[in-house]
Amino acid sequence: MMRVTFIRPWLLLTLLMGMTPLAQAQEDYPIKPVTMLVPFPPGGVADTVGRPVAEAMGRYLKQSVVIENKGGAGGGIGMAQVAKSKPDGYTVLMALSSIVVLPEADKVLKRAPMFQLDQLKPIARFTADPTVLVVRADSPWKTYAEFQAYVKANPAKISFGSSGNYGTMHVPMEQLKAATSTFMLHVPYTGAGPAVMGLLSGQIDALSTGPASVVQQIKAGKLRALAHWGDGRLSSLPEVPSLKEVGVPIQYAQWSGLFVPANTPAAVVEKLRQAAKFAAQDTRAQQALAASGTSFMFQDTSDFEKYVSTEAKDMSGLVQRIGRVD
Repeated sequence: MMRVTFIRPWLLLTLLMGMTPLAQAQEDYPIKPVTMLVPFPPGGVADTVGRPVAEAMGRYLKQSVVIENKGGAGGGIGMAQVAKSKPDGYTVLMALSSIVVLPEADKVLKRAPMFQLDQLKPIARFTADPTVLVVRADSPWKTYAEFQAYVKANPAKISFGSSGNYGTMHVPMEQLKAATSTFMLHVPYTGAGPAVMGLLSGQIDALSTGPASVVQQIKAGKLRALAHWGDGRLSSLPEVPSLKEVGVPIQYAQWSGLFVPANTPAAVVEKLRQAAKFAAQDTRAQQALAASGTSFMFQDTSDFEKYVSTEAKDMSGLVQRIGRVD
């Protein structure tokens, strides 16, 4: 007996048009909300940048882009989740520069990698700010020179917080320790937000983070910035000298960028690239970043891919110099 197979009308139409259902789905992307995973708790740079960017991208894509915070392991837990997620464009990552450090740190620690960098594809860079050394406003240190003199005279009495081992708040402080031959106690938190709260509450004495995490606290008179890891002066903190200016020849930038799983279809990548570009040019998003103490330093996909590759090579050597941190 002959078996008759019926083809649904929509499937027949797509086949006649030479387009498979999968290709059609990619062309129609997105047909549901997109999750933007921020691998840190609320209050840090990735979260501060991610929220206005997600809102603007959602307007371009005509679908909500929903922030999901998932902190832990210096951002590694959330980054690994996206690296291993379905490459369909519905789970994207707002990462910080620690994304190029953590795989190398796993090698130093001789542990199974949480993820590999080649499991993720760079889409766009949004910000790139030097980190800022801050202390409480009621601390005895009014300048970097006073702080450094105390650290040298009192080894191991000063503690600093970070977003986790080898994260974007830990690496610059290890740079500073090495450059000045000093020792400070490292206290890792799950993200910049909790670390800043630890500083404000007196659990730690100092930290280094992006301006977006601390500018409001500085303006409110709760924190004091002593120096930053960039060149010249920052527009958001023009009175704060660079470490180079005070005689410490180091620099470090904490950047934020959008990534997707490596095998995400090209058509989906292109729509996300256009949405990211729209967000960086959006007045509402620009105003939100300016209010938090940062601004867009946008890089499109091709330039950002090269930037990430160079950063990975540079940070590999730095992690090797830092060595094992348990």
